[in-house]
Amino acid sequence: MLKNRLYYADPECQSFTTQVVKTEIDDKEEFYVVLGQTAFYPTGGGQPHDTGTINGVPVIDVIEIDGEIRHYLSGEIDATGEVDCMIDWERRFDHMQQHAGQHILSAAFVELFGFSTVSFHLGTSLVSIDIEAENVTDEQLKAAEELANKVILENRPIEVKWVTDDELHQYPLRKQIQATGEIRLVIIPEFDYNGCGGTHPEYTGQVSSLKILSAEKHRGNTRVHFVCGKRVLNLLHDKVNVVTEASRLLSAPEDRIGQAIEKLLETNHSLEKSLKEAQEALLTFEAKELLSQQRNGLVTAIFQDRSIQQLQKLARLIVAESDETIVLLVARNEEKLQFVAARGSVVAASMKDVSAAVLPLINGKGGGNDAFVQGGGDYKLTEEEFIKMMESSLTSSIN
Repeated sequence: MLKNRLYYADPECQSFTTQVVKTEIDDKEEFYVVLGQTAFYPTGGGQPHDTGTINGVPVIDVIEIDGEIRHYLSGEIDATGEVDCMIDWERRFDHMQQHAGQHILSAAFVELFGFSTVSFHLGTSLVSIDIEAENVTDEQLKAAEELANKVILENRPIEVKWVTDDELHQYPLRKQIQATGEIRLVIIPEFDYNGCGGTHPEYTGQVSSLKILSAEKHRGNTRVHFVCGKRVLNLLHDKVNVVTEASRLLSAPEDRIGQAIEKLLETNHSLEKSLKEAQEALLTFEAKELLSQQRNGLVTAIFQDRSIQQLQKLARLIVAESDETIVLLVARNEEKLQFVAARGSVVAASMKDVSAAVLPLINGKGGGNDAFVQGGGDYKLTEEEFIKMMESSLTSSIN
């Protein structure tokens, strides 16, 4: 066994003293120390690194490079004599619960359905495994979860054994092991035998519970998201708060929240339909008002914070009402100018010519045809100046 690695010798070690073997600043100008022995777990095997302190200075990262475990600190420390080290136990134990839960769930999928785990990720809020199955039913997920929790409740021992290559054949391994030399097996007798370099509790009962949250297809496999231990309680706490707040807002008991939401959605859909109809009626009325103010067959208008879609609808309504009319509409939206130019069916002037003349003035872009164009650009001219330039270009186009 790698004797200077206390996280293997005693996974529940929360504090220790040791000598500093080396201090260094890497090529990224980051300070790290190497210790004579360490209980800080370095990132690896899907499990994140430990955090904590060394002589009161926070440990922000732990990585292993060529057999050397580097402890990156937020500041430098005095490396003479012994240093006092503290593990962030809440973080470590959480990782132990999640990692052991992953072993149990992966073994459950193998035992029940022959689905092997091909990858594992331990995130800050969720854990996931990718299992070698393109389709996994809800019934299969439920069965695997139930078996996993049964094994947890039975409080079976989680054993660790160091073996050699020649001894591997004695164990019914869940998957082939590529490592050689000292090989670490994590074993739940008569259930799971797996090579692993991570940290685990001594008994399955310490995992507390496991809950599958979702599953999705991922690159020909199925990715299963789940949580274990305290994360299950945290998730339950959050969901209870959400349900309680939803019940209050909907004025409905918790067991009727779904029905209340359905009713709310129906009402919202009806209101959206009524609002759309009202907006269309208002636009029709506005189009007639603008048309009544035309000057020699020209309708112009300036707006603030009107969408290009509304400008387009207004212009189309006006030229549909009067086929001898030209419409020029401009809107300022924050630091942008947008415009629409349209003509009635008996008008000969080209709106594309108008657009081509004014777009360079605002570094703009636009599109359309001879009958209808729209565009926009930077606020380099006032709305009044811009619409005058449109009128001027229209006169030139007609002449």
